Amino acid sequence: MKLSIVIPAYNEEESITETIDGIEKAFAKVNIEHEIFVVNDSSKDGTLQVLEQLALKYPSLKYETNEGPNGFGYAVRYGLERFSGDCVAVMMADLSDSPYDLIRYYTTMLEGNYDCVFGSRFIKGGKVIDYPFIKKIINRVANFIIKITMGIRYNDTTNAFKLYKREVIEGVKPILAPHFNLTIELPLKAIIRGYTYTVVPNSWTNRKYGVSKLKIKEMGSRYFFILVYCFVEKFFSRGDFKRK
Repeated sequence: MKLSIVIPAYNEEESITETIDGIEKAFAKVNIEHEIFVVNDSSKDGTLQVLEQLALKYPSLKYETNEGPNGFGYAVRYGLERFSGDCVAVMMADLSDSPYDLIRYYTTMLEGNYDCVFGSRFIKGGKVIDYPFIKKIINRVANFIIKITMGIRYNDTTNAFKLYKREVIEGVKPILAPHFNLTIELPLKAIIRGYTYTVVPNSWTNRKYGVSKLKIKEMGSRYFFILVYCFVEKFFSRGDFKRK
């Protein structure tokens, strides 16, 4: 089963080399057919030039530029329309996600024949490194609200780093979120539409370079919109969107 890794990248010239090197170093130890698909989200720095050089080094690396509209969700959606694998993971370009966790996701998916594998940084075995305190508090409150609203047990919905079979990505369309609220739209739709999933522990490390693109003040209402949308689908659509 071929694994695709979609990585949205906006102004990540400082971190993208270490991210790709780290993935390839981890995958050199296992026999997993894979592609790395980096979506350059119209970066204003040297991200594109760095990708051009990396592609000469790694045959598995593919990259394209999203000319617009731009934003995290748009960039991920661009990749999800064009990946070639049988399953796809969304990873960040800033070194925050571990490729060794991704290998665990993949083997878990195969062994259990799950449609999705979700990570949690907040269960036994999970960990966060250098997580800003205020951001962590907001994260835990947001995930608690999502859990209660949607009636699920999963406690790390907002983390983008997840693995989906191709049929799940097709099954959750149309994808609406243009920004970071995509991180909750994909897993919530997968859950309420009846796809199977399991949760494994994963780690998260704060970025070494650059600045986070997530603006919490701007995103609150957008997350709320997607949460309400999924709530309405779960409780009022009478199963019209469930997988057949």
